[in-house]
Parts: sequence; C-alpha cells; structure tokens
Amino acid sequence: MISFENDYLEGAHPKVLQRFIDTNYIQASGYGDDQFSKQAADQIRKTIQCPEATVRFLIGGTQTNQVVINTVLEPYEGVISADTGHVAVHEGGAIEFSGHKVLAVPSHEGKISPKEVNTYLETFYNDFKREHMVFPGMVYISHPTEYGTLYSKEELRNLSEVCKEHHIPLFMDGARLGYGLMSNETDVTIEDIANYCDIFYIGGTKIGALCGEAIVFTNNNEPKHFTTRIKQHGALLAKGRLVGIQFLELFTNNLYFDISRHAINMANKMKQGFINKGYKVYFDSPTNQQFFVLNDDKIKDLQSKVKFAIWEKYDDTHRVVRFATSWATTEENVDKLLELI
Repeated sequence: MISFENDYLEGAHPKVLQRFIDTNYIQASGYGDDQFSKQAADQIRKTIQCPEATVRFLIGGTQTNQVVINTVLEPYEGVISADTGHVAVHEGGAIEFSGHKVLAVPSHEGKISPKEVNTYLETFYNDFKREHMVFPGMVYISHPTEYGTLYSKEELRNLSEVCKEHHIPLFMDGARLGYGLMSNETDVTIEDIANYCDIFYIGGTKIGALCGEAIVFTNNNEPKHFTTRIKQHGALLAKGRLVGIQFLELFTNNLYFDISRHAINMANKMKQGFINKGYKVYFDSPTNQQFFVLNDDKIKDLQSKVKFAIWEKYDDTHRVVRFATSWATTEENVDKLLELI
C-alpha cells in the first residue's frame, strides 16, 4: 500500500532531526524566548526582506488561524473567506468557537476575487442596518488554496489595495506556502507576500517539519500582549525551541525551498502521467495537490492498493479525487501509482 492521502504523511526531514540531536543538550529559555527561535526569526526576516517584521512560532495550522484571527479581530468582527477556505470548511468551527463569524464569499477555483471582496465591503458599509450585523474585520486567503491554485501577483496587489482602502488586514494562510512559491507557474515571491500581506504564516508541518508554523506580522502590527493572548488559547509551548529549531534548519541553505521544489517535480510528473493515460484533470493545479476525475469502479479498484482523498461528486458515475505529493514523496511511488492507473 502506497499513500498520496495528504502532504504530512512522513515525520521530518533528516536535517531537521539532526539539528534536534545536535542541540538536544543545549540549555535554552522557554516560551519562544530561546536563542534558536530568535535566530530562526532573524533568518526569516532576512529571507522575506522585511527587517521590521515580527515572527512568532506556533504548532499547527488550525491553531495558528484561530489565534491570529481571534487576537486581531474586535469582538464584533468576522473574517471574510472563500466559501471553500480552510477556516470555513475544514477547521471544525474553530473560528466560530472563538467568537467570530466566518463571512463566506463565492470562490473561483478556490480563490476570491478582489472586485467581489470590494463589493461585499461596500455593500456592508452602505447598509443602514450594519450596526445589527457582523462587521468584516479581515480578509483571509490561503496560498495555495484548497484546490492547489495560486493567486497571481496582480491579484495579491489588488486584494491588498482593497483591504487598505477599507482599513482591514489581509491575512494569508501559508500552510503549503513553499509549494506555492516553488511552482513553475507562479509570479509571486515570498518578498511579494511580505509586501502585500499584513499577516501571513509559513507552513512547516506540511513542508519538512514535525510540526510548526511561523507567523509573520509584516508592519509592527502584532496584537498587543500577543504572548498572553497565545497562552489564553493554550497555544504557548513551554519548549518553544522545538519549533524554532526546525525553522532555523529549514531556512538555512534554502532547505525549505529545495524540498518544496521536489514536491512540485513529483506532482508535475504525476499530472503528466495521468494526462498521458487519458484521465481528466479537474483543476489544473500548479502545486503539489493534484485533482483528477475517476469513475467509481476505478476508485474502488485503486483503494485496495493506494490511499488518496475522495474530494467531491463529479456526476453519477465519477468523483473528483486528490493525490498529494510532499517534500518526502519518492519517484518510485509516483511510478507505482502511474502503473496502477
């Protein structure tokens, strides 16, 4: 049995594990105030060319989304998201649990349109009943999206302009950020993201780390008493070094980007193999998540030999399925999959 079920099947990159071993007996302060986390934050600031950025480390994506959204928003505010966005559909109501409504807007292959976001905001502020409604206090996007699609530099710029016009922050979920940045079809750099987003995070859990995400506040805009707020969410790790060490290694010698590129290469080989064998691509994803249309009989046959995600119904006899590659995907397993189909 081989698996393309998700992009966090394996543990951590060997260099990350080795860094753990090398630093294991070095004493370090707790709660993210250790030397490794500080060095990692410095390295990230250097990489994104944003010296004024604040960098903080948390454990996982849902935790990060909830902590950021809950601490940035006022109690009467909600967050605008694509109706397919992770915070809207795949986080168990974590945002609503924290007291904030997810304000879903239509998505287009996983993305939201700057024009439609602007229309939503203008409609809200022109509504004489707005004081009886949840105020939109943030725009949330993910890059790549849930469908592996990417925002262009122009789209990011336009979203940023809309947010600035309405005085709300643009927050990017970067759980798979490396896979987006290393796509052959992107014109967006990590420097662009730091320039256009008020807040974003760099995903480690899905890209070489055992766990961990790096939150970046790009313009001296970290919420007041953020450490206290993190702790109120039960999200402050005593051994903060555990995440800092991983990002220090990932952002040394371009490791984060190199292993992300490997996932893209494996995904591209997979996609071309499916196309060559006559399969229909559902979304033309340029990243590590690949979506195909398979008939029900083929799905049943494959499920005894390979793990993958069944996404949604396509018609009465076909479904959309997802195969995900990662930093650890082997070419041997991609070849086996292509033989099986």
